[in-house]
Amino acid sequence: MKRFRCLGFNQNFRLLLKSSLLLIGGLTGPAEALTAHPTMPLDRAQQGMVTSAHPLATQVGLKILQQGGNAVDAAVATTLAISVVEPFSAGIGGGGFLLFHHAETGTMRSLDFRERAPLRATRDMYLDATGKVMPRASVDGYQAVGVPGTVAGLAAIHQRYGKLAWARLVAPSVQLAQQGFPVSARYQQALQWRSKGIKPGSEAAKIFLPRGHTPRIGDRIIQLDLAKTLAAVGQDPQNFYQGAIAQAIVRDMVANQGLISLADLRQYQPIWREPVCGEFHQHRVCSMPPPSSGGVHLLQMLHLIQAKDLKRWGWNHPNTLHRMIESMRIAYADRATHLGDPDFVKVPVTSLISPKYGDQRRSEIHPRRAKLSTQVKAATPAVLKQIQSESPETSHLTVVDQARNAVSLTFTVNLSFGAGVVAKGTGIVLNNEMDDFAVAPNTPNYFGLTGSQANAIAPRKTPLSSMTPTIITQDGQVRLAVGAPGGSTIITTVLQVILNTLVHDMDIKRAVAAPRLHHQWLPDQTRFDRWGFDPMTLAALERRGHQIKVRGPWGNANGIQLLPDGTLLGAADPRGEGIAAGY
Repeated sequence: MKRFRCLGFNQNFRLLLKSSLLLIGGLTGPAEALTAHPTMPLDRAQQGMVTSAHPLATQVGLKILQQGGNAVDAAVATTLAISVVEPFSAGIGGGGFLLFHHAETGTMRSLDFRERAPLRATRDMYLDATGKVMPRASVDGYQAVGVPGTVAGLAAIHQRYGKLAWARLVAPSVQLAQQGFPVSARYQQALQWRSKGIKPGSEAAKIFLPRGHTPRIGDRIIQLDLAKTLAAVGQDPQNFYQGAIAQAIVRDMVANQGLISLADLRQYQPIWREPVCGEFHQHRVCSMPPPSSGGVHLLQMLHLIQAKDLKRWGWNHPNTLHRMIESMRIAYADRATHLGDPDFVKVPVTSLISPKYGDQRRSEIHPRRAKLSTQVKAATPAVLKQIQSESPETSHLTVVDQARNAVSLTFTVNLSFGAGVVAKGTGIVLNNEMDDFAVAPNTPNYFGLTGSQANAIAPRKTPLSSMTPTIITQDGQVRLAVGAPGGSTIITTVLQVILNTLVHDMDIKRAVAAPRLHHQWLPDQTRFDRWGFDPMTLAALERRGHQIKVRGPWGNANGIQLLPDGTLLGAADPRGEGIAAGY
């Protein structure tokens, strides 16, 4: 069927896969087969597995596992490689969240290395003299940049749980930046979309728009300044925050009216936080806590949906889709009001993820009629207090190693190529994460998400995110690690992959490839994947009052599943160009 066309290999994928064989072979010695057992499928293995959004990055992580590294080592190396080959989606000029399952102790840890507002940031910094939001002020240019956290986060997780030497993990990304990588269709499309926001003659234009034009598919992107920066990071990650790299970033900020200072960089520290966890369908689901909204609303929607009903109806039945949409509507209404940085505001996490609260809000869902989003309100503080007293362009990667340690990591520079700027002399694409704050009450950000005082701008505050790296266990054993990019659609994408595997009995490959829907309260419409929902089903939902918007596929999820026989099965979203590779 047409909707499964993406499961095959396209021409661009073959080009990238061939390049990955040659280049990764060059990084580690003579060109070798992709796995230790060439006849074994890439996405099925016994020892370890890596999935990411780009073949070259996956290969880097796989090599680290094969060389004796653990899941943390492979995740660090894969993340840094993505920073080179996916400058449009994520990099060392951004930040993210990581979830780690430590097999030996059975513990789950979460690390917040999200970007933070500079010390000079103010609540009304994107408003003009009349109090109106200045168009694109929080999206384009140096004042849109938050203090980057990726390098600090990777160093922190490696220091605590890594096995191989730090420099060894950074080396592949240095060589990727020096030797270059081939332009893919996805890279070209991202650059074409963002090119108007990249100033001619700027550092970003010199690297990504050579001779003023978008490069052709197959052209090689070489980033020598980034290679030098990564080499310095390989010597000492603190060079990013206190050494020559930090000084270069600040010089460029001063020259371009940016806000980040040396004090911002020196004070940056990643934060270990307690994961949010809950029970669902005989499994334990753990994900990121605030300042990510992902874990809270993932668990909230799982409780709202009720697995036994979905199991009875089937994954594509109008009743199933209706329940999912109405659950999303409620969760995103709560997100707009209650979620923010827990170091600045009180977030009612316990209440929002309570099964009792799910039961209560589910009673508001009419079985045959959609509610208008204007009729769906966030829970009042009184309701949440009563419940408590009784009881988020981005990139994602997953790794599971031989010991069954697992990492689920999502990181970003926000929009494609971040703020559209590169810090002079460093090769670092800088994020535009300040747009994830509520720049004004009830004013939607780029992704259409609204926010309240809880997510207002403040110095050193972390903007609210939708990133949802998730790990699912059963009897203390990892069963599934999953995550996705996609802005406001991240939470609903991860939700549907989990429902597809745990409720609808799909393996991870089918679960990731399946068509998706998305509702986020405002705007009041449901997006449906063009490839996979038949017209009769959509018509049935329209008769219930749902506003339908059919569009092309979105998201680029990936995950790893532990099968009952102990085999690891990996899946990279066929909507993207990534691969799963194991040994």
